Amino acid sequence: MHPYRTHSCGELFSSHVDETVRLSGWVHRKRDHGGLLFIDLRDHYGLTQCVIEPESPHFAKAEAVRNESVIKVTGRVVGREGDTINPNLPTGEIEIRIEDLEIMSMAEELPLPVFGEPEYPEDIRLTNRFLDLRRETLHANIVRRSKIIREMRLNMEDQGFTEYQTPILTASSPEGARDFLVPSRLHPGMFFALPQAPQQFKQLAMVSGFDRYFQIAACFRDEDARADRSAGEFYQLDVEMSFVTQEDVLASIGRVTHEIFDKFSDEATRVSPLPFVEIPYAEAKLKYGTDKPDLRNPIEIADVTECFMDDTVTFKAFRGTIEAGGVVRGIPAPGAGAQPRSFFDKLNDWARKEMDAPGLGYVILEGEEGALTGKGPIAKFIPDPVLQDMAKKAGVTVGDALFFACDQIAGANRLAAEARTKIGWQLDLVDEDQFNLCWIVDYPIYEFNETEEKIDFEHNPFSMPVGGMEALNTKDPLDILGQQYDLVCNGYELGSGAIRNHEPDTMIKAFEIAGYAPEQTEKEFSGMLNAFRYGAPPHGGFAVGVDRVVMLLSKEKYIREVIMFPMNQQAQDLMMKAPSPARDEQLKELHIRVQMPLVEKKEG
Repeated sequence: MHPYRTHSCGELFSSHVDETVRLSGWVHRKRDHGGLLFIDLRDHYGLTQCVIEPESPHFAKAEAVRNESVIKVTGRVVGREGDTINPNLPTGEIEIRIEDLEIMSMAEELPLPVFGEPEYPEDIRLTNRFLDLRRETLHANIVRRSKIIREMRLNMEDQGFTEYQTPILTASSPEGARDFLVPSRLHPGMFFALPQAPQQFKQLAMVSGFDRYFQIAACFRDEDARADRSAGEFYQLDVEMSFVTQEDVLASIGRVTHEIFDKFSDEATRVSPLPFVEIPYAEAKLKYGTDKPDLRNPIEIADVTECFMDDTVTFKAFRGTIEAGGVVRGIPAPGAGAQPRSFFDKLNDWARKEMDAPGLGYVILEGEEGALTGKGPIAKFIPDPVLQDMAKKAGVTVGDALFFACDQIAGANRLAAEARTKIGWQLDLVDEDQFNLCWIVDYPIYEFNETEEKIDFEHNPFSMPVGGMEALNTKDPLDILGQQYDLVCNGYELGSGAIRNHEPDTMIKAFEIAGYAPEQTEKEFSGMLNAFRYGAPPHGGFAVGVDRVVMLLSKEKYIREVIMFPMNQQAQDLMMKAPSPARDEQLKELHIRVQMPLVEKKEG
């Protein structure tokens, strides 16, 4: 017999009755039933009930063993009958009558219970992540993650892609976040950067003739954590293709994404059919206030700015903002006319307190179709004909309400987007039993940086402008679109990509518009530009966030629930105590001196 186990704790069934077996695992829980002691033994594969009688020479040992201790049991498989059968457990038709028991590792008093999975503070869970990972839900999430990644690899290989690895130590690149820098011992004062993405390397692979690349890539960005974003590092399905159009890339990524969601979602959850709908960026910002729309919510925002500029409208609170370049967005609330006054008051308070807005004006639509009247605080300022026009633009009718967000475009979009989400959930309009995927396309390449008063890249700086060099030479930079696209699911960005700018002169011009002198672009991207000058194929690619995909498929709200060893919100690894100070000899070897930030002394 094997020294540790003949079977796992998840593979014994009624067909094994009367066999003598050996199992090893963790004590999940113990139960004393009238002298008989039951031990639920758990390993990676499942759980098996074991029982020991008081007459056994090992009974005292079994009584003394603590939960989460590692034990080995040997005994006979016995069938369970009647009410003793557990239909919720795969091994619920049998139990093991313990004939021998050995404690291989006695657990100390637990800082975190495993059985029952009660809520526990994040710091305790992350400090004791090895215990947290024994919990059934989290353990299953990590196993699901592995299976999803395997399926991604198989799907990409089936589409003719080959997996290649790109460097981890590389040069800094303007990807939009802070780099993690690594000092060079051999080159004092010089630093590597950990890759924010394998962007340049995967493009260089196309120039090198590899045609279809993919990689489950580790990426590093020194940015703040969020519920759906891990601090420091993340993984993505990284893809690049040669001689392709935008539609080719969307088709390939759409296929792998659809198959992953279809395979790993539960039976009750529907997945958007292929091809996923494509929504231009400008349309998404208008209809949903965001380029990450949750299409499970049927509410569509409307532009009602012109209605409030009508001479018959006497509501002047919006007029000044509109004349200063602002807009008014109308957010429909289907059926909200039946809601109590508190529904509207709470939304108004939310806008003031949480969104730092003056409030959410609204009207409730009454009367009859074709002869609408309004009710509410600002309804008296809006004549019925204008209200009728608003209702038509917003697609609302009798019994509905229409909320208003007035601000400069960015602020109005932000408030309208958040209000749309809040109203949709409060009115129970969101269909939770679906994964609704869509493409956001036609992104602007540039944006105006209000703080620095200059043109910046809005999205991926390596994207091919629509219209190429001619567009860069003749158009207002803020009107130039890029061949860029994002994949969105249920309000989350799953990834982004673009058809690349593979023409050296066009790339230099694109960076020049964003404030990079030609010689600076030549210096910072010399590897890529030199490669492009020796024959570069048209190419494009994409990257899908693995962590976020697994989070959605696991129906978790926090991305740390699908990462084996995550950091906390302050970008600390509480289990390994990282980051930590470097030793003096390490700093000396790297030619580095640490200068701590100054702390102002408090007077008194």
